[in-house]
Formats: sequence, C-alpha cells, structure tokens
Amino acid sequence: MQWLSRDAAIARLKVKPQTLYAYVSRGLLAARPAEDDPRTSLYSAADVAALVQRRRRGRKRVDIAQRAIAWGDPVLESAIATVREGRLIYRGEDAVAWSVHATLEDTARLLWAQPDNWAPRPPRRRAIAGESAKARGLAFLSRRAAADAPSFGRAPAQLALEAYDLLCGMTDALAGDAAADGAPLHRRLADTWGLSAARADILRRTLALTADHELNPSTFAARVAASTGAPLAAAALAGCAALVGPLHGEAAARAIVFLDAALRDGPAATVRAVLARGERLPAIGHPLYPQGDPRAAALLAALKPRPAIASAIAAAEDALGLSANIDMALAAVTLEYRLPRDAPFVLFAAGRMVGWLAHAMEQQAVGRPIRPRAAYVGP
Repeated sequence: MQWLSRDAAIARLKVKPQTLYAYVSRGLLAARPAEDDPRTSLYSAADVAALVQRRRRGRKRVDIAQRAIAWGDPVLESAIATVREGRLIYRGEDAVAWSVHATLEDTARLLWAQPDNWAPRPPRRRAIAGESAKARGLAFLSRRAAADAPSFGRAPAQLALEAYDLLCGMTDALAGDAAADGAPLHRRLADTWGLSAARADILRRTLALTADHELNPSTFAARVAASTGAPLAAAALAGCAALVGPLHGEAAARAIVFLDAALRDGPAATVRAVLARGERLPAIGHPLYPQGDPRAAALLAALKPRPAIASAIAAAEDALGLSANIDMALAAVTLEYRLPRDAPFVLFAAGRMVGWLAHAMEQQAVGRPIRPRAAYVGP
C-alpha cells in the first residue's frame, strides 16, 4: 500500500487539514504513523484517490445511494467489525491473530461485547429433525423465530443470553447427534465428522475467522430484520436465508467443483478449460482485499493441504494474478479432510451465527427500522 504525507494528501484532495482529519475519523481515509517520525501521519493513497473520484462524480443523493449499495461508502455505523488496510478487525482485534487461540465461544463474547468472565451455561442439547444440516438449521431458526419474544425493548444482557442459546441450538442442528454434551462448538462439529483433535483445531480457526465480515449480504439481511424489533432468531433466519444463495454462502461449492476437476484432470488443464468456457475461476480475489484475503491465507497456512490441492489453488491464483479467498480455503478444508460436501455451508453458518446475532443486538439498540428508498424507473 502506498502512503502520502499530510501535505500531499491535502493537495490532492484540495481540502483543509480539518477536513482531512474528519475523513480519517469517519473511516473514509486510512492513516498510520510515519516510521521515521511517529508524530507525523501518513495517509492511504488509494483512499485519497477514491475520495477524489467520488467528488468528481458529485454528491447527488442518487449517486451516493448507488455507490453505497455495492462495495461502496458505509451506510451505517457499527463497532463490531471492519476491513481496513487489508485486515479484518473484530472490535479492535486483528481477526487472524485472534483466530490463533480463540474459540467460537470466545469470539461471541468479544463481538457481543460481553465481559471476559461471561460464561453462560450451555443449554441441554436438542434433537432437530431434517434431511440435511442446512434443512435442520433453517428449521431450527424458523421454529424459534415463530415462538420467541420480539427483541424490541429488552435488556442487552437478556438478549445476549438468548443469543447464546440460539448459537448452541444452531450448532446442535448443524452437527446432528454425534457430538457430546458440553463440548466446545468446534468439537461438536469435529465429532460429527470423526475428526482428530488436531483437525478439530482447524475447525476452531475456521469458525473464528468466519464469525463476522462487516455488512456482507447475510449480515445486512439480519440487521434489516432486527431493525423491525423481530426476535433474534428471526434476524438469524434472515441471515441464513441469504447465506443459501450461490453468490454468497454457497460460493465454496463452486470452488469444490473446481478442485475436484483439478485433482482429476490436472490444475493447468482445468484452469484452461474454465477460462475457455468464458467462466470465472471460483473463489479467487476479493474486492475488499486487493492484496489477498488474510482469512484464506491464514487458514491455508494452518491447514497445509496436500500438494495436489495446493497446486490447484496456485494455478488459479497465477491465472488471474489474484489470491484465493475464504471460500477456496473452505473448499480446501472440505477436500483435505474428506468432509461432506455441505461442510463449507455448515462451517460458514455456524461461525456467522455469531456475527448475525451481534449485528442484530447492535441494530436493536438503534431503535428504528432500516427503510431506504428506491430509485423508481417504472412507467
């Protein structure tokens, strides 16, 4: 990442110093201390360029709305997570560093803003019927959404306890009957799939790394539902419903298909075949991480997939000049450990439950619905 001095940034933006500092405080412009003088700040050249481009396009309301709806300007305030300078941050903690030691329960405590000694008793395990993990998870959330009390007006501590009950229940639904009572959430999933302790630790990292990712589609859906005062389970159900889409939570399924073909036909031939069909190589690159998705890099480094899988990923990366993202890492975990093909969805849904519930509780504190306007283009 390139950095500019204060005077250079001001000159390019054509603003006063106070405006420059306001951009930083609003999260629109990244800044860091200069290495040779910590009292002097440097400013992200990429952020400066984006601000200049935005000013050139104008500030009409329709322009602002169009830029905000897809990978654009922030649309609401949140203290839960952000992506800055190529890093995913959980309430001030680097998510990759956090995942080295944290369980999903630890991550819930962090993202739900609970004290370090917060340790609610896990509820009794519940038998949840369904033909697949996805069906069981959606059924569990549907039943709770229909039965639970609205979140509106309830105390934050009470909501946090309900959120923990929902998190454990969702894990029960996804894991099935094999897991033991009282086991950590990642261990329940590992028991379901018959994994060793070492492999269970990869699941722990995966759950911590997928717990939240700012305003992704499923999280925004959860916040919209929560903004109406709906039960926490309804907000999580809205998030899970968005997750089943092929452009979001099911993106790893396409990565599995690619890796399967690469293992069968060879990486180079598979890459050529995909590109010759005019298709995109799956799970490569990420708009928020121009230098590479740190979640995928950390997970693949810990996983150390067998050479054939690593070569397939490298071939796709070399073909596009971009790095694998978290969906490719989930696909690699699935094939390396010979897990069921729905394992990426199970891991993503179990981990992201923490984020959906965190955002639902944060949105509930706002106390008003999310209700944007549409730009009408009909007759």
